Amino acid sequence: MKIKYFKLLLLALPLIFISCSDDDDENNIVVAPDTYEFTRDGASTVSFSGQTARLNMADEIYSALNTNTFTKAQLLEMFNEGTGFSDASLNSSGKQVGSKTAAGCSHGPLATTKARYTSMLEDFADNVIPAWTATAANGQAGLLTDSARSINVNANGWEVDQTFIKGIIGGMCVDQIVNNYLDACQLDSGTRRADNDNGVLTSGKNYTDMEHKWDEGFGYLYGQEADATRADLGTSPTGNGTTLNKYFKKINDSNEPGLASTVYDAFKLGRAAIVAGNYDVRDAQATIIKVNLSKVVGYKAIDYLESYMSKKAATPADAVHALSEGYGFILSLMFTNDGTGSPYFSEAEVNSMLSKLSNFWTVQDSDLTQMVNDIKGRFNF
Repeated sequence: MKIKYFKLLLLALPLIFISCSDDDDENNIVVAPDTYEFTRDGASTVSFSGQTARLNMADEIYSALNTNTFTKAQLLEMFNEGTGFSDASLNSSGKQVGSKTAAGCSHGPLATTKARYTSMLEDFADNVIPAWTATAANGQAGLLTDSARSINVNANGWEVDQTFIKGIIGGMCVDQIVNNYLDACQLDSGTRRADNDNGVLTSGKNYTDMEHKWDEGFGYLYGQEADATRADLGTSPTGNGTTLNKYFKKINDSNEPGLASTVYDAFKLGRAAIVAGNYDVRDAQATIIKVNLSKVVGYKAIDYLESYMSKKAATPADAVHALSEGYGFILSLMFTNDGTGSPYFSEAEVNSMLSKLSNFWTVQDSDLTQMVNDIKGRFNF
């Protein structure tokens, strides 16, 4: 017998699950630890150093996009090759941001979408940097200033550091969690389920492949925590870094209090279920994580579009800053997951919205209002 768990039960009882085996001859009880700590023979089985490296790389690329001192070759090297960083440990890590952008295994590589990210880096180097102190105007990259802030924008009015890094939140962080490492296409690939059942460890490591894949998903959210086992991490995320954790904290502190506990508890229980070999519980927790991390993208897309419309008359530069963030979160919508394996908005739907945001100088409030309403309706906000 297999028990079907309703979503309400999943959210109400995140720490303990009891499920029956297919043969209905024994109970398989899964109990989550208080913190994200798992050991074998007295040694930790948790590892996500590669995710920490990529998050730190994203931070450095973002910093580079706030200066006029990097060449196109340098920016593309950091993104595609994973070298050229000030942190020598990143250069020798063998990791790249580009290889994990728009690359979730459940949908396969999205080459056209990935090209958007490299195009932003190229545009910044080719057009924004040479016009660093020029006056920005429609069709002219340059400096846009008001009483609230000064920003450097491209010819279409985008603040590229914001469109890029907010797009990375969805295109790398969310996508790698909800469409890759917490999906069956990774967790159950090849012999991973049988190997996990039989305690077959990854060569030279203290974990099974399945355990490690789950941990890698965990790392794209918590990888910049000084201590990912902090007892209060589930209630008070730090918001470290410039990517997903930062906005995860913002949503937990505003739009949806308790989101952090829901996600952290699901990560812990799902990992415990892998140790116990209970894949129904594992998949139920993965669904909780997919739905709730996707909400972060939806909420922030709405917040920034509405912020632009409220600010544009008094502080146009500050408004464009918000719209640039909104653009990145709209781009990120195609990487969400509604728990059934489908994004809340398809790549085609997102591209349609982005086409209406192609030129910030001529963007229409009516289009933005429609986007806000569509996102609210799709996420049931």
